[in-house]
Amino acid sequence: MRETRPRSFYVLASVFALFLLFLYGPMMAILVLSFQGPEGGLVFPMNGVSFHWFEKLREGGGQVEIGPALRRSFRLALLVMVLTVTFSVLAGLAFRRGFRGATLLLYVAIASLIVPSIVVSLGIALEFRLIDDAIKSLGMAWGIEWIQRDFVSALGPFTSGLGAHLTWTLPFGLLIMFAVFNRFDPAYEEAARDLGATPWQTFRHVTLPMIAPFLIGVAVFGFTLSWDELARSSQVMGADNTLPMQLAAKTTTVTDPEIYALGTATTASSILLVLVAFTIATLLQRRRQRG
Repeated sequence: MRETRPRSFYVLASVFALFLLFLYGPMMAILVLSFQGPEGGLVFPMNGVSFHWFEKLREGGGQVEIGPALRRSFRLALLVMVLTVTFSVLAGLAFRRGFRGATLLLYVAIASLIVPSIVVSLGIALEFRLIDDAIKSLGMAWGIEWIQRDFVSALGPFTSGLGAHLTWTLPFGLLIMFAVFNRFDPAYEEAARDLGATPWQTFRHVTLPMIAPFLIGVAVFGFTLSWDELARSSQVMGADNTLPMQLAAKTTTVTDPEIYALGTATTASSILLVLVAFTIATLLQRRRQRG
């Protein structure tokens, strides 16, 4: 006899479907509208179907220059990703051994997740303005010509911007590594040391291969968090904007679906990045299981 579902099942299923529609509906609308015809606008109904706005995006030269900001954000996100993975692993190894002040350091690291992003951005900007004043005063006092002639500000994507993004990505990486090492069985490392392996050999041939799939997750986390960060970037980038900042500027002047095409392209790239990372992590996991 076929079992019938209670009415509550359909009610909850409907609520869940509405939640998915609310969550992904705007993304799907942008995806569809990015394929507007050359005479299309920012809203429905669509006026033709074409790749016109993707071609215009590729050519550049729109109301707000996207290409340099995109390349700048990509380089910054890559650097943030590398530093996040490196510092997270080193911090995770340090916390495994324990040291004086470890608890305080953990609280300080996690505190940046609690402080509003705009406050962090303003604080870093103020700090670098003080550094600017110190450098200019030093140049005047010591007669350093290049400072007096060329120096404007130390604010920039790879100085203050890098620091602002790391305050956002490092706590997440640290928390992930805590979870990884809490489940890590030290017996494998002890066996390697009993066989004569040095600490570096133990880390390289035992610890690192076992945590490699999780490091890919930390890397993706670091890259994506930096890639789309706006609030912490708003006050610290100096004269060079990142892609999210350029998009925010573009929304005040845009009159065509080019911005939708950019949203579709970046979303597709992010999904591809996640799929590649998942594939690599799966292959590493299977290789470890076979080994």
